[in-house]
Amino acid sequence: MPRLSVRGRRAARGGVPDESTRAHVAGAASAAAAEVAAPPVVRPDLTAAAFFDVDNTMMMGASLFWFARGLAARKYFSSRHLARFVWQQAKFRIAGNESADDMHTIRENALAFVAGREVAEIAQAGEEIYDELMADRIWSGTRVLAQKHLDAGQRVWLVTATPIELASIIAQRLGLTGALGTVSEIVDGRYTGRLVGELMHGPAKAEAVLALAEREGLDLSRCTAYSDSANDLPMLSLTGTAVAVNPDSELRAVARARGWTIRDFRTGRKAAKVGVPTVAAAALSGGLVGGAVALRRRNKLPV
Repeated sequence: MPRLSVRGRRAARGGVPDESTRAHVAGAASAAAAEVAAPPVVRPDLTAAAFFDVDNTMMMGASLFWFARGLAARKYFSSRHLARFVWQQAKFRIAGNESADDMHTIRENALAFVAGREVAEIAQAGEEIYDELMADRIWSGTRVLAQKHLDAGQRVWLVTATPIELASIIAQRLGLTGALGTVSEIVDGRYTGRLVGELMHGPAKAEAVLALAEREGLDLSRCTAYSDSANDLPMLSLTGTAVAVNPDSELRAVARARGWTIRDFRTGRKAAKVGVPTVAAAALSGGLVGGAVALRRRNKLPV
């Protein structure tokens, strides 16, 4: 027999209960007697998976820019450092065919702004910055694509040049399996400001996917890759299915030539005009942030 509340027991002892009490007893008894079925379990598909680029594919704009902007707001570095970072990122994103010197500079400076900081501290900042600046910039259409793979029992990874710690936060918040990202050198729990190997960019993404597929027993012919950029052609060409999401003009042309699916979730602009893209808007925003920081400096406030 269902266990009654104090109110229900008093009503049972006191004769005919009023309507309110009867309703309470009935509700309590029903809840106590209800059988709750276990949620449906998705049958795992262990040899198929999906790989999603982040910037402009899963998220509007450059995730590393939003991360840097959030750190700048927390006074982690000066306006000069932010302006230089924004310029490097814009050049890196727009050029497409980066020179060796450009790549060396980007590699050396990519995480210099967190050198000496504790990993736990930056991870905590990353959680906050995701909520403040990134959560509302997730493309809902791309998120739906990822969920379809999860619903089919497939694992879903982000593959991005963003630091692995930030990439993992994004993956966790979206309910995905995990992330492949740029790995930083860490000594005694602190960032050195140097990278382990290269940025997770271009061929490095393909190498990471290959290594993960070997480790996890994935059949790449059954896997799917998603990206907005022709820079990710090495990764897109690895999997049995490739999807161009919000593609730049070069990737759109390749996708059409190869018969790949094209999904464009942008509105109010023609896809062909979005090769210079959200990073340009990000650079503008960065200028505003830098201006605010500079203003604080002129007013002799801490930067």
